[in-house]
Amino acid sequence: MLMEAGLPANPRLTRTLPAAKAGIVHFGPGAFFRAFGAIYTNDVMDPATDKWGIVAVSLKSPTARDQLMPQGGTYTAIERGPDGEKTQKINSIVDVLVAPEDPQAVLAQMADPAIEIVSLTITEKGYCYAPATKRLDQTNADIQHDISNLDAPRTAIGFIVSALNQRRQAGQKPFTLLSCDNLPSNGQLLRNLTLEFAKLVDPALAQWISTHAAFPSTMVDRITPATTQADIDRLAETENYVDLGCVVHEPFRQWVIEDNFVGARPNWEEAGAQIVANVDAHELMKLRCLNGTHSSLAYLGYLAGYELISETVADPSFAKLCHQMWQQEITPTLPTPEGEDLPAYCQALMERYENKAIKHRTWQIAMDGSQKLPQRLLGTVHDCLQMGHVPKGLSLAIAGWMRFVGGVDEKGQLIEVRDPMAAQLKHAYDAANNPAEKVLSLLAIHQIFEPQLTENQQFVSAVQAALSGLIHKGARQMVAELTQ
Repeated sequence: MLMEAGLPANPRLTRTLPAAKAGIVHFGPGAFFRAFGAIYTNDVMDPATDKWGIVAVSLKSPTARDQLMPQGGTYTAIERGPDGEKTQKINSIVDVLVAPEDPQAVLAQMADPAIEIVSLTITEKGYCYAPATKRLDQTNADIQHDISNLDAPRTAIGFIVSALNQRRQAGQKPFTLLSCDNLPSNGQLLRNLTLEFAKLVDPALAQWISTHAAFPSTMVDRITPATTQADIDRLAETENYVDLGCVVHEPFRQWVIEDNFVGARPNWEEAGAQIVANVDAHELMKLRCLNGTHSSLAYLGYLAGYELISETVADPSFAKLCHQMWQQEITPTLPTPEGEDLPAYCQALMERYENKAIKHRTWQIAMDGSQKLPQRLLGTVHDCLQMGHVPKGLSLAIAGWMRFVGGVDEKGQLIEVRDPMAAQLKHAYDAANNPAEKVLSLLAIHQIFEPQLTENQQFVSAVQAALSGLIHKGARQMVAELTQ
């Protein structure tokens, strides 16, 4: 750190512009949102007169609040590309609330008629649903708590329903609910989960939400590695201030938003957002082409000993694997979105992966795989099988995930597996005696794998062969053999 290195103490970053009035409540003020949605909003707002200030809500940790609020909510976005580095001060966040500390304050903010939009980047697990069925997980302890304690919720769904209930009782219109997570048809999913929860509380409330609220779908895309102490120190050296809330991102960004809002919204299109009638084709393209290969590189690259995505694709076999998966397994399952060129899109993805200025760790991308696999990999596998083709690249990626959640790498070192189902996954892996049985044990977890996949013997055999190869030969050799 700076002080330990004997460098002069720099002042902490402070807000220099007036805070805008709040018009958005956002759940999940992590690095991705600060490097994406908050920047789009910042780029189209006038802080002195605008009503689109963001009140960010953390559902768990006070970290974002402790980083940002001593700075008045202002922070630095650091863009790193092949041509160098650029910085921008972001002023769109005007407050950060920590939900467990004061749920009433969060509900009061959401119930305020000035709030037009409630947006979310809470990752797949934050929606408290079963990925295979896409239904609300009513066995989740926090969901059970919220159903019985609507005035002091713990989950995003609980807060949403509680605040909407307050608005209904006050005769106010609802807010627009804007999911910005990497989930297919994320608006429809959020709508379904909200209505399912609301019906358990009050069927009349569910009907009101169904009739009056809006849940536009979105597609979001920007690679955002976790901020390190080295990033903070480097910024202090170049800008002469300490910013504990700074974020790092690549130059590329894309935000596609369904034009479906209850009331007003920022003019995000002025910052380059695409406002469209239907997001589905764009979302499917991104989930399968980018997120699918990103996760594949994360599991197989980590097992091969690569720390970063840029290091992984610097290995010609791994780069070839990506291109092979795009050409033979992924793009044949996709409709071409309006205004997109799929081969050009995939080539641009490889150039982004190769960006050495972005330190995107394979271990970071590998988190929460149980929640990500259905959207990123399994849907593509299903479509390939329907077309009569067993996708060997995707099968190897799924086997890579299985080896990863087993918790021991190729050198015999323990892997820190961060996943809401980590204990169950490790038990399933360890309970079986050989690779073939390990695959069957994990495929039996129906919260992740639907029967149409687990009953397809060609797919099962492909994953079994892939896991056996990973265990006995290693990830590098398996990738090399597949791409010869």
